Amino acid sequence: MADDLFSRNFFEIFQVPAGFVVDFDKVDPLYRELQKSYHPDRFVSSTDQERRLAIQNASLINQAYQTLKEPVPRAQYLLKLKGMDIDAETDTTMDAEFLMQQMEFREAIAEVRSNADPLDELDTMLSVLKNDLQILADKFNTLYTESALADAREVVRKMQFLIKARKEIDTLSEELENELL
Repeated sequence: MADDLFSRNFFEIFQVPAGFVVDFDKVDPLYRELQKSYHPDRFVSSTDQERRLAIQNASLINQAYQTLKEPVPRAQYLLKLKGMDIDAETDTTMDAEFLMQQMEFREAIAEVRSNADPLDELDTMLSVLKNDLQILADKFNTLYTESALADAREVVRKMQFLIKARKEIDTLSEELENELL
């Protein structure tokens, strides 16, 4: 088997620079190639240790790809590489204006069933979220590039709120669509 993938970070595994902007035209084909190379089925007649290592490598490749593929996990991973604690449960401070906007947005989600066309309203909300997430992603990229890591971490926390809201909207949309069937 090739060199130890576990000694590399996720960006090194896919041979791309560690940064928020990732060239998936390069990552995607390499992902498929690595998956094929380390697929456990290729090691059926190998030793137990080699089979275990193939499974571990395949799992690591999947984890690395899934982390780089999504903006929030990618941003969290970048901060982790810089030694930032991204899961600080004790850090409860956050921009009060942002929190107020999130509370109002969540109330609007909760009340959407009373709208004349709730699915249309949810689509509008998703569009707003998508735009807000892009703004935050751009802001993270700038802050990370400038090594303003504490500020970049705060942006990631805001992105997490928006991702949770997006999941709520997706769930509610699915419920409403099922009710129409």
